[in-house]
Amino acid sequence: MRIPVKSLCGLTVAMWPVFAGSQPVWPYAPPPPIAAPTTPSAQRNAFNGVKSQVGWLQNSCSTATSYGDGGYGVIWQQFQNLRGAYAGFKNTLTPQQLSYGANEIAELDAGLDILQESFNNYQEDVAAGQSTSSALNNLAQVLSRASGVWLQEFNRDSARLRVGQF
Repeated sequence: MRIPVKSLCGLTVAMWPVFAGSQPVWPYAPPPPIAAPTTPSAQRNAFNGVKSQVGWLQNSCSTATSYGDGGYGVIWQQFQNLRGAYAGFKNTLTPQQLSYGANEIAELDAGLDILQESFNNYQEDVAAGQSTSSALNNLAQVLSRASGVWLQEFNRDSARLRVGQF
């Protein structure tokens, strides 16, 4: 059986992306994702989630020394959970709130970055010869107080942006 050359060429062109291990190129780009509309209830829930997470972080700071060397990991995990809760909160803000509160949001982001630096300070203290329990105690105290200050600013900024009240 003989296959016509035109058919073979057409089949090769059509199958080239499979042979080359790539996807075919479409003549248009897919539409951008549509942001899910937010609700006041979603904002309030996310707001309360951030507040709760700060409380859990502070609680882990007060009990960290009871975990021994694992206390650092407990605090780190709670801090990462706070970052995640805050990112989820920002996703509930409307475009108007994001625009109006851009500076405040940037300051809150920077505040979390500053809080994260306390973990580097812990590691530097341990590397410099300080006992892990002493360094962990310092980390816990600093992070507990600083997260409280960050939460106060978060509350003020959220009230200013009328979170949960559009």
